[in-house]
Amino acid sequence: MKENAWTRWPSREALGREGTSRPRRLIAWSMRCLVIGVLLWGAYNQRHVGLWGALAAMAGVLVAALLAWAFFRTTYQHRLVPSLTLMGALMAMAIAAEAAGFKGLALVIWCGCGIVALERLPLAAAAPVTTVGLAAYAAFNNDVWLTTAASVAGMALAGYVLRLDAEARGHAQQLLAQERAARAAEAESAALAERARIAREIHDVLAHSLSAQLVHLEAARLLIEKGADRERIRERVVAARGMARDGLAETRQALSALRGELTPLEDFLSELVSGADGAEVSVTGERRPLPADASQAVRRVAQEALTNVRKHAHGAKVQLRLDYSEHEVTLDVRDTGGRPGELTGSGAGYGLLGMRERAELLGGSLDARPEQEGFVVTLKVPV
Repeated sequence: MKENAWTRWPSREALGREGTSRPRRLIAWSMRCLVIGVLLWGAYNQRHVGLWGALAAMAGVLVAALLAWAFFRTTYQHRLVPSLTLMGALMAMAIAAEAAGFKGLALVIWCGCGIVALERLPLAAAAPVTTVGLAAYAAFNNDVWLTTAASVAGMALAGYVLRLDAEARGHAQQLLAQERAARAAEAESAALAERARIAREIHDVLAHSLSAQLVHLEAARLLIEKGADRERIRERVVAARGMARDGLAETRQALSALRGELTPLEDFLSELVSGADGAEVSVTGERRPLPADASQAVRRVAQEALTNVRKHAHGAKVQLRLDYSEHEVTLDVRDTGGRPGELTGSGAGYGLLGMRERAELLGGSLDARPEQEGFVVTLKVPV
């Protein structure tokens, strides 16, 4: 529901000091002190009322200043009744000052009430207050009517301009606060995304390595319980040690990737298949550096695909093909099929799910399907 402009208060940001420059605040306080000083001096020089009358007038000036300060506070808190009460008290003091012969003090109070009411109150309340204040000024001012009319119009315009300026400043403060909140939310989202990325790295690097070690160590334990010969037990322990060494190497690679220290993708794939019999790598298209996320996705998918080949197609020949096109990079991992390996039962079954999640987060796709003689994994990532 749209808020009524006549009953809407200026925002707290508009009525406060936030967003006001230091020189502007100094000028405002200097003007206030100057006005109070002039009124005090004028009250002191009113000899027709005697010394005590002058002192009473000076006290009245200070009370009016205190009431004006209280009015600023109540309007900042959006309290309408106390604000109108304080404005009425100031008007009454102006009438008393006029009756006592302190014409200058009365005119200043009426002008001030008319301007600040238009600046700080809702328009529905400011309009009658400004009308009364400026009408009283016009009635008791001794200037010619044309000068008085011009002064009244100028003060009304000044009050409205001050209101527009305060609202513009308030809107700027609100936009600044919204921008800060958006930046904080963006930073939090980036931190959560980074945590998710690190979690994926930990899974991709350690899950299959630790599960394979567990299989070998569990087999060694069973062999020990059955009293098997030392050589068979030693084979299992050596295999587990090899898995641990490979896992440590992959962990170091992952840490390097998190730091942005990535080796060229082609070199990584060549090194990845160097220890596997019957595995080849081919690269097509114009080679070029890839974004860190895309490069890391290709590396992890290649690792996971080769791990699956070792698990489910032991002895199969593997062909890795990396293709650079204009808008995407494609990794194709094909095997010729083979017998299930010793690690078939290892892992939690999240390999393909993790690979597909990586691809989708980058706006790409992953296709894993069996063929007549084996299995193929195809990753496409936009770059």
